[in-house]
Amino acid sequence: MNFKSQLVEIEVFSKVAKAAKNLGLDTYVVGGFVRDLVLNRPCTDIDFTCVGSGIKLAEEVTKQFDYHTPLTVFKNFGTAMLKVNNFELEFVGARRESYRLESRKPIVEDGTLLEDLERRDFAINAMAISLNEKDFGDLVDPFEGLTDIKKKIIRTPLDPSITFSDDPLRMMRAVRFASQLDFDIESDTFFALAQNAARLKIISAERIIVELNKIILVKKPSYGFKLLFASKLLEEFFPEMVALQGVDSVDDKSHKDNFYHTLQVLDNLCQVSDDLYLRWAAILHDIAKPVTKRFNKKVGWTFHGHEDKGARMVPEIFRRLKLPMDERMKYVQKLVKLHLRPIALVKDEVTDSALRRVLLDAGDAIDDLMKLCRADVTSKNNKKAKRYLENFDKVDQKLLEVEEKDQMRNFQPPISGEEVMQVFNIEPSKIIGEIKEEIKEAILEGRIHNNTAEARELMYVIAKKKGLTPIGNP
Repeated sequence: MNFKSQLVEIEVFSKVAKAAKNLGLDTYVVGGFVRDLVLNRPCTDIDFTCVGSGIKLAEEVTKQFDYHTPLTVFKNFGTAMLKVNNFELEFVGARRESYRLESRKPIVEDGTLLEDLERRDFAINAMAISLNEKDFGDLVDPFEGLTDIKKKIIRTPLDPSITFSDDPLRMMRAVRFASQLDFDIESDTFFALAQNAARLKIISAERIIVELNKIILVKKPSYGFKLLFASKLLEEFFPEMVALQGVDSVDDKSHKDNFYHTLQVLDNLCQVSDDLYLRWAAILHDIAKPVTKRFNKKVGWTFHGHEDKGARMVPEIFRRLKLPMDERMKYVQKLVKLHLRPIALVKDEVTDSALRRVLLDAGDAIDDLMKLCRADVTSKNNKKAKRYLENFDKVDQKLLEVEEKDQMRNFQPPISGEEVMQVFNIEPSKIIGEIKEEIKEAILEGRIHNNTAEARELMYVIAKKKGLTPIGNP
């Protein structure tokens, strides 16, 4: 197969080919760009391998452009990078690698093109396209990556057990590529995942979470999680999610499998949002069900308080997985804690006070909370599911009406602590918080409107009961 017609349309390749000819270096496009070219997928990261010095090739390439092109050189790794025409180019000399059992960092030596390709993770990434004058555009495919693309399979170029033992992160990448491309993992390769799952322990959490987040961001992430679960990889870094799997039965009463329910919720949510951390909220919304599971002879299985317990589990899970410990974590924690609240609002007799409290607690996350609640409807009974979703439509309308009337989203107290101290000439104390809390409760209960005038009037009433006298107004 020849890709000359596709390459000549992109200026970068003619420039690199000319630079390689000037230096007399056999040079190839390799890896992901070749794979995506075959798949007709966009790709702006282009890797070049030459039999010789990748840094010298990169330096020569910069001379081919009329404008200044800054070059970033990593001498310790023998690589160089530059950005041109919206492409990020990386240059490296062909190399071979050998590994030690206790580390995924290889011993690197100069090698041939074949040795460079065989060290790569999967056959679909072990293809190259020649940029040499004699065979420009020809595909080099020693491990039949093109065939694998046609078969839609992920397979290692060499023995998968050796490939995964050498660099266990490749196991996560196998699942990630299968998820992104909707490919199967070839049987021997998948068997090797399970055999080497424990090797994932030598990989840092920072590396693992990068791959996991890429799996979560695909169109249908449940597929990737099922692969992680079946291969035993998931239990190596996310045992809380593994604990969701399974069904217990007592006296013919069973609960649903919360692992597969969670995956369905995640897939449902992915149809309406690309937000990574809203997807994390879906993953974690029932995470505490295993530790709150109880059996009651009258009602069957219960999971009382799993939303509160789950919210308390979120920080530790984020910390261990090296997810950000900032507002994104707090956002996920909030959604996990609140995910059952809108269900209580579907009754016709629900009070405005209850609606105000949900708006207050959810703040700007209210719309995402409702998306999560809708995604949480996974009943196989179509009529029942339709009824649940229609109920949430009613909740949406009620919330909108209350929000327009009371402006409760991102509620800020109409009276500040500073004003209370100034009006009554008092020092910071517990009584200030008590006054503010009573005003907030009055607004939530609908006894006063959410405005400064009514809140200030109530402040004087509350303060008088507490024995406070405003300055200049005995």
